[in-house]
Amino acid sequence: MRPEFGFKMWCRAALALVVLAGTAVADTVSTFKLDNGMDVVVIEDHRAPVVVHMVWYKIGAADESPGHSGIAHFLEHLMFQGTKDVAPGDLSKIVAAQGGSDNAFTTQDYTAYFQRVAADRLELVMKLESDRMHNLNLTEKDVTTERQVILDERNERTDSDPGALLTEQMSAAQYLNHPYGIPVIGWRHEMEQLTRQDALDFYQANYAPNNAILIVAGDVKPDDVLALAKKYYGPIPPSDKIHPRVRPTEPPQLAERRLVLSDPRVAQPYVVRSYLAAERNPGDQKEAAALTMLAQLLGGSRATSVMAKALEFDQKVATYTSVSYDGVSMDPTTFALVAVPADGVSLGDLEKAMDGVVAKFLKDGVDPDEFARIKAQVKANQVYAQDNTQGLAHRYGMALASGLSVQDVQDWPAIVQAVTPDEVMAEAKKVLDRHHAVTGWLTAEEAAQ
Repeated sequence: MRPEFGFKMWCRAALALVVLAGTAVADTVSTFKLDNGMDVVVIEDHRAPVVVHMVWYKIGAADESPGHSGIAHFLEHLMFQGTKDVAPGDLSKIVAAQGGSDNAFTTQDYTAYFQRVAADRLELVMKLESDRMHNLNLTEKDVTTERQVILDERNERTDSDPGALLTEQMSAAQYLNHPYGIPVIGWRHEMEQLTRQDALDFYQANYAPNNAILIVAGDVKPDDVLALAKKYYGPIPPSDKIHPRVRPTEPPQLAERRLVLSDPRVAQPYVVRSYLAAERNPGDQKEAAALTMLAQLLGGSRATSVMAKALEFDQKVATYTSVSYDGVSMDPTTFALVAVPADGVSLGDLEKAMDGVVAKFLKDGVDPDEFARIKAQVKANQVYAQDNTQGLAHRYGMALASGLSVQDVQDWPAIVQAVTPDEVMAEAKKVLDRHHAVTGWLTAEEAAQ
């Protein structure tokens, strides 16, 4: 699994309710810490004899050293190259032979590896995952091969996709000083220079139990999981190279930043605007909850949201609108608006219409009936979210790897439900300021002439 690039990054409204949902009631969660510093989280779900085993490393693309962009994602690939006891590619084959599945993903804030198997196969996958935590075996051939794989991935997912290129350029403009402005996959010229020693240095410094979270969700008992964790992860020594994740901060933005990316490959132009926005913080999630509700009000529904009603149905200047916000982030994240023009509508006219909708919303405020409807929908989704064991494991993992606690995850639904219209409008007025935004146009080359 790989991070999304391009237009999809700005169109996550359909996923917002999953982030909103959290959990309907406090999950049956047990937490432990091994002597070597590894955190262990067990989420019981006995409805089916399956288990999800995940290891989350608190290291991501935003933690890379200057000049080594893409090394976190590169190492994710190399982790499948095997150990002294497991041949390259065999881990996935072994899991598949047991009827299971496995994958991995890298983001700005963490890297995670997971397997989904029958509950009685937990010990097997824990043995395999713990083995590659400290016994990775890399040859020069492995590194050369996988470096070309990630370069090909960049070709396919970024360089051949104008929307992905716009996203990359907008992130670089959004974050002048913070490493969130560097793409997860890396800048090509730096990716080409990544070496075996770079990968080993990154691995030996960061892939250690005191920088990892083990999450096991499914048909398991906490004491049994703890015993297995002690057996397989417990003997692995901690790293003395783990340091607090202190990152550069952004200077004040003094003027709007604008980009136009023209490319003859563009079939569907669009306008996107992103603003810096607060993230969820340990013990302090009210601001993020208000922003989450704001995203739902402005763009959560294709039929009833503020932007859709105004631009798609009333004015008929757009064929698609979306608003995205995800507060699970170590540092300030983004709040983004997207609009795709209807036939014959220029990006300039569409942007003016979008500005008018935002201005009207800031003036008129929240519709009480719509606000109540969204809260009811969120509450329903909190119940539906309980049905996905892997989703539960993922939700806790990404939160804990981003600095939140189990209690923060369990408090989140009530905090969202407690948000008031006044709090939403306070955040709207704070965030939706064009002087603090990055606006991007994606257009065919001839349309920009």
